[in-house]
Amino acid sequence: MRDIIPGGRAAALSLILAACLAAAPARAADMEVAGVRVPAQLSEGGQALVLNGAGLRTKFVVKVYVAALYAGARTHDAATLIDSNEPRRLRLQLLRDVDSKSLDAALQEGLRDNTSRQELAALQPSAARLSALMAEIGSAREGDVIDLDFDARGVTITDNGKQRGRIDDPAFGRALLRVWLGDDPAQTSLKKALLGAP
Repeated sequence: MRDIIPGGRAAALSLILAACLAAAPARAADMEVAGVRVPAQLSEGGQALVLNGAGLRTKFVVKVYVAALYAGARTHDAATLIDSNEPRRLRLQLLRDVDSKSLDAALQEGLRDNTSRQELAALQPSAARLSALMAEIGSAREGDVIDLDFDARGVTITDNGKQRGRIDDPAFGRALLRVWLGDDPAQTSLKKALLGAP
C-alpha cells in the first residue's frame, strides 16, 4: 500500500505539471533579420514591449539598418501605432557606417514626405532639435543601435544606451513615426515588415 501512494502522487503531479505547461502562453521567439538578432520583447520604464515587426532598410541595394518596432500589444494598423499614447520603441541597428548629417537628412526628408506643409511649419522647432540631437551622435558605426522611444509627451533619442535627449512635442512624435509608417514611408516593404505583415 505504501508503494502505491507515492506512485499515485507522482502521476498526479505529472498530470498537473503537464496541464500547467499546456496552459502557459508560448513565449514568442526572437527573430533574425539580415544576420541581426531581434529580441521578441524589451522593457521600457518597467513595461514589457513586444516586437510588432522588424525589417531591413536598404538604399540603392545597400543594406543600411535593421529596424524593429516594439509596442505594448501587436497590431497591423499603422494609425493605431502612430496615434497611441502608450510607450513604443523603434530600434535601428546600423549595418554600415552612417554620418549624422546623412541620417538627419533622411529623417527630415521623411518628415516632409509625410507631413502637411502647415503642420511641418509648426513642427520646425522640434525638427531643428532632432537635427541637433543627430549632430551629437556624430558618425554612427556599423553595429551601433539608435532607439527612438515614443510616448504621450513626445520622443526620446538614445544612442548605444546613452540618452541624447528628448523632444517634448506629441505632434512631432507622431510625425516622426510616420517617417516609417506614414502614407509615403521611407520604404514600403519596411513599413509592411514593421506592421508584422506576412
